[in-house]
Amino acid sequence: MPDSADLFEMRRLEALSNTIFGVAMTLLAYNFPKGQVLNGVPVWSNIWATYQSQVIALLISFMVAGMFWISHQRRLAYQPHATRLVVYLNLFFLLAVILLPVTTGLYGTYGNTRDIVVLYSCHLTALGGLSIIMWLVAALPRGQASVAAGIGFAFAVFVVATFFALVAPQTYIAQFLWCFAFAAPVIDGIFERCRRKQTQTRLPDPLPARTATGMPDSRSA
Repeated sequence: MPDSADLFEMRRLEALSNTIFGVAMTLLAYNFPKGQVLNGVPVWSNIWATYQSQVIALLISFMVAGMFWISHQRRLAYQPHATRLVVYLNLFFLLAVILLPVTTGLYGTYGNTRDIVVLYSCHLTALGGLSIIMWLVAALPRGQASVAAGIGFAFAVFVVATFFALVAPQTYIAQFLWCFAFAAPVIDGIFERCRRKQTQTRLPDPLPARTATGMPDSRSA
């Protein structure tokens, strides 16, 4: 294990991470049409036709950002100290988070074009890839690779979605697959309960209570 003087306290990264996630998730709505953009009377049909693509892009990106924020907070708690390499990986991950409003704005405006769908899907894949790398770096030395199961599932979903975005962008299969990644927190919860049950089964049975004479108390059996 590296010398403690070379380790970075990850709690110092938590405030920066929360700020970046908060700003990025807020800016997702920045590219919404504003002002005089509706054609004709502003009825529900016109409003939906104007804002439809932006709303869908916002919802997908907000859910994705929330999913990665939950995973990021869990990882910071799981690995309270890390080397400089891990810190740099976290900074690259946060850079990818900062760029999420950019690709979201492009997808919300030009979501029916192949290159934009591929770009957005590749961005989600990059977020998942950086996250799974950091999880494995933290978990493999402890022999607990299962803690990365949820984010690994999300990364696999984004890889498959990117493939379909490349070969069949007009079928909306990629957009449909992105939604499956939102099951990552549920998968993490299932594996966490399994780990707790395994830990409980490995704990030794408590020693039986003894009477004043030093004999086991039959009532504790």
